[in-house]
Amino acid sequence: MIRVSCMRRQLGIGMIEVLIAVLIVSIGFLGMAALQARALSTNNSAMARSMATVASYSILDAMRADIVNAGTGAYNGTVTANSCPATGTTLASAQLNAWCSQLGKALGAVASTTGAVNCLAAGPTSVDCTVTIQYDDSRAGTLGTSVGSSAQKVTTEAGL
Repeated sequence: MIRVSCMRRQLGIGMIEVLIAVLIVSIGFLGMAALQARALSTNNSAMARSMATVASYSILDAMRADIVNAGTGAYNGTVTANSCPATGTTLASAQLNAWCSQLGKALGAVASTTGAVNCLAAGPTSVDCTVTIQYDDSRAGTLGTSVGSSAQKVTTEAGL
């Protein structure tokens, strides 16, 4: 008889059990939301690195089309995305202006977005070039960057 009366008292779920279950589920949902936010942040950072790589290959392809001027250093120098050089009368100045605009659109038209080209003639028909792109990746947080720095640098070396 004693057993039957104990079982009848334990038939329902108490309010405390429901509150604890809701608390555990809500903590899980908060963790999933934080994970989603971090994934979006790192995805934006990866996209910016990809865009910088595409931009570096873009100027390298332009220099391949104008290899004589690339060998003489017509493309050498640094462009800043918030103050692109004027389009001059040469193919090199037009290509550098277009590249600078591309950097501004892809990585932000700010003073911290820069692109540098350094080409040296390695022979009569070959040119060795280094393209360095720097940009601010502060939207990605500090994951994958040095502590306290959001500046990113993509360097591409190629032979034309």
